[in-house]
Amino acid sequence: MKIRLGMIGGGQGAYIGAIHRMAAALDGLYELTAGAFSSDAEKSRATGQLLGLAPDRVYASYQELLAQEQQRPEAERVQVVAIVTPNHLHFEPARQALESGFHVILDKPMTFSLAEAKQLQQVAAGSGKKLCLTHTYSGYPMVKEARQLVAAGTFGPIRKVYVEYPQGWLSAFEEGGDNKQAAWRTDPARSGVAGAMGDIGTHAFNLLEYVTGLQVERLCADINVVVPGRRLDDDGAVLLKLSGGASGVLVATQVAAGEENNVRIRAYGERGGFDWQQADANTLLVRWPDRPAEIRRTGTGYVGSFAQHNARTPAGHPEGYLEAFANLYRNFALTLQAELAGQPAPPEALDYPSLEEGVRGMAFIENVIASGHSDQKWTDFAV
Repeated sequence: MKIRLGMIGGGQGAYIGAIHRMAAALDGLYELTAGAFSSDAEKSRATGQLLGLAPDRVYASYQELLAQEQQRPEAERVQVVAIVTPNHLHFEPARQALESGFHVILDKPMTFSLAEAKQLQQVAAGSGKKLCLTHTYSGYPMVKEARQLVAAGTFGPIRKVYVEYPQGWLSAFEEGGDNKQAAWRTDPARSGVAGAMGDIGTHAFNLLEYVTGLQVERLCADINVVVPGRRLDDDGAVLLKLSGGASGVLVATQVAAGEENNVRIRAYGERGGFDWQQADANTLLVRWPDRPAEIRRTGTGYVGSFAQHNARTPAGHPEGYLEAFANLYRNFALTLQAELAGQPAPPEALDYPSLEEGVRGMAFIENVIASGHSDQKWTDFAV
């Protein structure tokens, strides 16, 4: 039985809304049945028509969607609401959806502020409903392979971690033209207190904590606004002190002209280390001090259960961003289907980002910006 999906945001021309719809459709586990795709009722109607939805399931506002869907018979109403709006429009739709009895899939960062994130966590706990946060890069098979190797102690205790996310699309003052993505992502009223660190720094932070199993405990941040006239950070670097005595370096920049989206993580333990980057996402490079390096590949029989569960094609067939995104949707669907059947979900299906990652992501944003404005070298990571 397919899970009935509603969507808030993601109207015609919206980049991330189309990504969510493709991810939801890839495994045939969801059926998009309703939507409030824009605050403009006509745009919402036109998007719904383009997507083939019944006219009475296309709404003029998210409030109308939640109220009307809640009144429908249980066998018809949506079960999950995907929220794909700018940051400042995450909390209220998510709160109302959870309180109305719907599970939620939410684009990152989870909310506009840490205070909102903590409140949403409490709302979710009281609602009994689940939330999936779309930190895409945790969905890659070889990222999961790295995580499983670390958790098994293959490399010994992790000592050093490097994670970076270079982009170049904001190396000029793009928000000065008609670039809608640039306009809202660099606007404090819609993006929040951070620019690059909120937009892509949170991805790097989540990747670091997800793969290593360690948590940031202290940090020292250098935050920059490189492009004249920009109101939020577009570049930064952070020194990190991690649980277990490890240290790390995180770099996030949107002014690296010519760079695309090559997020990368390297980590080193007592007995070896690994290197993964999105530009060669099917490969995990494993390094040893006393023997040649290993190249592990997606779709092979020798990788662990989490990598196998999230791989979709035979070895040598490239898998990428859409498949990683779809893995989050699929794992969330498998978890919900197991719940509906009264059965425990397998651990591989339960492996998706949720509320804790969302709260820590918002804490990262606020701690990094505060550190960047402080004269103090090291500051505690407060949640």
